[in-house]
Amino acid sequence: MAQTSAASPGKVPRTARGRETLRKLLDAAAAEFGERGFHEASISGITRRAGTALGSFYTYFDSKDAIFTALVRDMSARVATTAAAAVSEGATGLQREREALVGFLHFAREHKEIYRIIDEAEFADPQSYRAHYEGTATRIAARLAEGAASGTLRHGEQDVRAWAIMGMNVFLGLRFGVWDDSRPVEEIAEVAADLLGEGLNARSR
Repeated sequence: MAQTSAASPGKVPRTARGRETLRKLLDAAAAEFGERGFHEASISGITRRAGTALGSFYTYFDSKDAIFTALVRDMSARVATTAAAAVSEGATGLQREREALVGFLHFAREHKEIYRIIDEAEFADPQSYRAHYEGTATRIAARLAEGAASGTLRHGEQDVRAWAIMGMNVFLGLRFGVWDDSRPVEEIAEVAADLLGEGLNARSR
């Protein structure tokens, strides 16, 4: 689970009950922003969904902008945690990318609202929007570099490759996670891994 130390400065919960309330507010914010968008979402809507008093909101957040920023960072952290947890111990090279994609696709299906939230962050919170994608690309590049060091992947422009892989994963999540979740995620990830491993050139017979 992503850490819930996402409260406004000076408002980090110190008790288990406080952390539980903060988690409820973040989950409610995901539903509110995901359904209504940043501009139409309201603090009262968030607290109503969370089943908390309005005062509880201000115990942890200064404003709607503050909880939106916290939510973007929280969801970004949860994506990272989910992808990492999906990679089996000892996996290397393309296997790691395939398994990480499986984890992300499952997350996208369970949290379809992430696409609207991240997209709106481009304008509502550009810094967090950029941090989300830069952080994701950095993690992918690190995996690619480790694969190259172990001899399972080629050396080269890992940063460029990481952004290309991330772009592919994002749109696979949109197509097969949000718009249509009927196909097995393992099947989608296998096709993507084949593309990464074999490319698009015709195979020699």
